[in-house]
Amino acid sequence: MARALWPRLGRILWLACLLPLAPARVAAGLYELQLTTDGPATTGAEVTIMASLVADNNGSLALPASAHLYHFHWIHTPLLLTGKADEAFSSTIRVVGSVPGDFPVSVWVTAADCGMCQPVARSLLVLPITEFLVGNLVVTQNTSLPWPSSYLTKTILKVSFLLHDPSNFFKNASFLYSWDFGDGTQMVTRDGTVYYNYSIIGSFTVKVKVVAGWEQVTPDTGKGILQKTGDFSASLKLQETLRGIQVLGPTLIQTFQKMVVTLNFMGSPPLNVCWRLKPECLPLEEGECHPVSVDSTAYNLTHIFRDPGDYCFSIQAENVISKAHQYHKVQVWPSSIQPAVFAFPCATLITMMLAFIMYMTLRNATHQKDMVEVADFDSSPMSDKNPEPPTGARCCCQMCCGPFLLETSSEYLEVVRENHRLLPPRYKSAKTYTV
Repeated sequence: MARALWPRLGRILWLACLLPLAPARVAAGLYELQLTTDGPATTGAEVTIMASLVADNNGSLALPASAHLYHFHWIHTPLLLTGKADEAFSSTIRVVGSVPGDFPVSVWVTAADCGMCQPVARSLLVLPITEFLVGNLVVTQNTSLPWPSSYLTKTILKVSFLLHDPSNFFKNASFLYSWDFGDGTQMVTRDGTVYYNYSIIGSFTVKVKVVAGWEQVTPDTGKGILQKTGDFSASLKLQETLRGIQVLGPTLIQTFQKMVVTLNFMGSPPLNVCWRLKPECLPLEEGECHPVSVDSTAYNLTHIFRDPGDYCFSIQAENVISKAHQYHKVQVWPSSIQPAVFAFPCATLITMMLAFIMYMTLRNATHQKDMVEVADFDSSPMSDKNPEPPTGARCCCQMCCGPFLLETSSEYLEVVRENHRLLPPRYKSAKTYTV
């Protein structure tokens, strides 16, 4: 039994020896480590990384008053350490990268009197190092628009290149900027800020190539010129204010006719268009119109009026910049003859005209035959009659049959002349008798 107690007793003694080494005043998990940096950076430039110990539960847990309770441990290889500064609850290091890449930097905090104990907090970040220049291309305009990267045409744009150089690495460098505004315009300047005015709407990309050069003296190579370059760009969407709405369409129309009204928008799409027909030209109120999304600068409205009267198209359109209103008056008259009502009388009239033409043609032919037979009878020597053709028949033939049967007046005269030859002469011939 004594042998069984010795291992248990040994473990108790081992734990008792470790108790003084554990930091009783802090506990792991109650704090967090926040890392901040002024990177990314170019090769050769100095980067600052700062670690701060803060309470983990929104700051309600107060940090100890003593400033010598904790120790910060850093791992930054292969970055070269150029400086380190420790404070009560923070630590700052400065490092330099000689080659490009993404380098992890880690740090943890332990109790100052127990370096091998469990860390109170730890954190990690990845520091990007590049061989090119680091910076941003910033575009600003006096007029602010609600959409990102949206700007007004025919308004001055300010385009600036902002170099990221917190360690003042390029203090002795001179810069050259080559600009491309995406609309065919290019320029070269020595200033990192230019002003430009786009005259048309559309999407463009502003590009700038930056070259930095400076003189450097090294023990190995002596005096030399060093250069670093960088390519930067920014996307722009140029838009126009909605200056007005042009309405093209009739102002007078009959009922049951299809009316087409063309709307031309003097502004850049996309547009939210709203319209409504009213007895008078009054502004639209909220929720009383027909909303339409338009992706171009023109749109056609179609409508059929069923009731006569005076109407007004009340039209409203807006884009992300501004809005505009327009009105268009229309006077609707009742239709004089409806197509269904007109069809039957028209067909009846045409039928009657055809029947009349056929009747007059047949009558004229019969009448001319009778006139020829009478003329033959009267032309005998024993006949002394001299009849004339009826005046009414001749007039009827001229008015009714002439336009349909004879093409010209000469043809009609020829027919009359032939008929007159069959009639007896105007004088009577002397009678002779043989004894």
